[in-house]
Amino acid sequence: MGSYHAGSCTATNIKISFSLFLLLVGVASAQLSPTFYSTSCPNALSTIKSAVASAVSSEARMGASLLRLHFHDCFRCEFYMKQGCDASVLLDDTASLTGEKTAGPNANSLRGFDVIDTIKTQLESLCPKVVSCADILTVAARYSIVALGGPTYTVPLGRRDATTASLSAANSNIPGPQLNLAALISAFSNKGFTAREMVALSGSHTIGQARCTTFRNRLYNEANINASFAASVKSQCPSSGGDNTLSPLDVTSPTSFDNAYFRNLVSQKGLLHSDQQLYSGGSTNTIVDAYISNTGTFRADFANAMKKMGNLSPLTGTNGQIRTNCRKVN
Repeated sequence: MGSYHAGSCTATNIKISFSLFLLLVGVASAQLSPTFYSTSCPNALSTIKSAVASAVSSEARMGASLLRLHFHDCFRCEFYMKQGCDASVLLDDTASLTGEKTAGPNANSLRGFDVIDTIKTQLESLCPKVVSCADILTVAARYSIVALGGPTYTVPLGRRDATTASLSAANSNIPGPQLNLAALISAFSNKGFTAREMVALSGSHTIGQARCTTFRNRLYNEANINASFAASVKSQCPSSGGDNTLSPLDVTSPTSFDNAYFRNLVSQKGLLHSDQQLYSGGSTNTIVDAYISNTGTFRADFANAMKKMGNLSPLTGTNGQIRTNCRKVN
């Protein structure tokens, strides 16, 4: 297998010379390799796969939760702070460190930490201080997708774990459910993703659930929503109260990784405002149509976009550390 070059967060509104750019992202340009643990911990991937399969078998929703953990870890990356897929999202608050779990997009929302803890404990028994929490998150996301019927893809490995976190980055960089199409395209473009890759990654909403508070405004105030669908969801999400009541992001097949999410958008059954924005007469309509026409195209695009996301500004080499407990710095 070949090796992969890690990417970096896009430098938004920063004017720098090419040589300075190379200096700033030199560490992130280090090579990651799918065979990174082949000698140091040969059973690492099979251990993660088994634990994820068990967790998803017990609760199908956990697959989406683990995928979301990976997304929220990677996507809050800051170009100038070199923070990306580094497992900072797993750090608990301490007297000297403010983690990211209380950020707006994460609080009362992110879950699956216990599954990551279980995997880490198993790996520490097999290969102490070898497999990073950042790699566990990345690989667990891949196996979660596979467990629910999604595509597999190669995961380059060798990420290391952050010793810091950024609450402000998590609050400002993770795209919210209220964004319109232009803002979605911009948010993903700022991380180096095309509009097509944004739509493909949004297809992860073919699995998982969302809280009433994230889609109440769409449910009660937007016109481009299927009436019967809205009535059904309103029965679970009142106009006030019940903020944490859950509804499936894909009403058709919420625990199967398929292209039904995109079909729902054409029928105006997108749960989140940001979902329906992908099919509201804008530039991404044709991409949605393409994914409906050919699920293989969606699966291939999604897999490639996931590989790209996993390469957002990782710590490599001697940067960061290999945490022995994913919730705290060594």
